[in-house]
Amino acid sequence: MNIKWDEKGLVPAIVQDAVSKEVLTLAYMNKESLEKSLESGETWFYSRSRQELWHKGATSGNTQQIVSMTYDCDQDSILVQVIPTGPACHNGTYSCFTKVLEGEKATTEDRFAILNELERVIAAREKEMPEGAYTTYLFEKGVDKILKKVGEEASEVIIAAKNRDQEELTWEVADLLYHLLVLFQEQKLPFDRVLEALAERHKK
Repeated sequence: MNIKWDEKGLVPAIVQDAVSKEVLTLAYMNKESLEKSLESGETWFYSRSRQELWHKGATSGNTQQIVSMTYDCDQDSILVQVIPTGPACHNGTYSCFTKVLEGEKATTEDRFAILNELERVIAAREKEMPEGAYTTYLFEKGVDKILKKVGEEASEVIIAAKNRDQEELTWEVADLLYHLLVLFQEQKLPFDRVLEALAERHKK
């Protein structure tokens, strides 16, 4: 691996949730922390402020299981895809990137943008488990409850379609999609894999 280290022997490491694709944090690695990450299968970084190695989650328990590590075309940054066991940020948030620049507005013409946002929110709920949130309730109850809701919503989609009620069908399909995304997160199945399967079938 021909990584181009900076003058301090470091390289930036972008950490991304392998399931939701949310960028969790930006940290730095030196050769030793990179080796430890590859050997242990969990993220290790180098703290520039403390000038020492640190194992993500060693004290908090919020470790990050490495799924893949790749580096860019310039060989001066690393992308680490992980399965996080808790919030990535020391502030207790799912991602460190929570602040919006002043004057910036989130604008998009992507008709599927809400699915990306739902993936992000659902993944954050699982890691932060905010009290009173319905998604938190589903994760607390576990896979059997989530599967029950998927089954119920699928049945309601069928009933709405049989009734030829477009408004009811719209809401029931929305409920089904939401619960499917919760199921994907619980199973650690990236939605991208489902889309890839659809693309493969389309080629046939």
